[in-house]
Amino acid sequence: MKEVVACAVLLTFLFVEFSSAMEGGPVTAAVLPEDYDLYDRIIEDKFLTSQIQLVLLERMTVSRLVPHQPESMTPGFIQQQGIFHGILSPELVRDFVGANQTPSRLDGRFRFGVRYRFVSGEASEDVEARLAVPAMNGHGLVVQGPSVLDRLAFSRVGRTLKNDQALVYVENRRRDGTGAGFLVWFHRRDRVWELFDTEVVWTVHDREAEAESP
Repeated sequence: MKEVVACAVLLTFLFVEFSSAMEGGPVTAAVLPEDYDLYDRIIEDKFLTSQIQLVLLERMTVSRLVPHQPESMTPGFIQQQGIFHGILSPELVRDFVGANQTPSRLDGRFRFGVRYRFVSGEASEDVEARLAVPAMNGHGLVVQGPSVLDRLAFSRVGRTLKNDQALVYVENRRRDGTGAGFLVWFHRRDRVWELFDTEVVWTVHDREAEAESP
């Protein structure tokens, strides 16, 4: 009987893996439920204002720290940039980099108190999100939609073995070509996660500017 159960579990696992591969893209690990608490904290503390009524979120996590530079998701890049003055623990950096080698799909587990919609690349998975995207004029400047935060993308969360520190990347890439990417460092004290520090990884101030390292 145990052998039959084991075979059934294996067949189910293989079916899920095969189905995911057929849908396109590599099979990726699921984002942990507890990671959404940290995502919520970042959105609430760093991006939400009283005017924001809708947040657009990239459906897939990002696997690089600088747009169009996949090699930026490496311990070497983090060390070379002197991020957090080089005091991040190697253990935390390794886990963060390892967790972000391939994108993962985010689920509807956010609870930051404002409506949100998922988008994928330049496309939207929801009619309301498409209609909410700020309108642009001929010069690429936003002319309406200040109540919409467009858009945020997150990495997977890296953690220490003791689960007392966590590292998350978040970026805000706007439709006018401006934006920035940040690494957010959390410490856990008495089972409560505290936003310890934030480092700017890149910024774009106008459409012609290139990503700048700190």
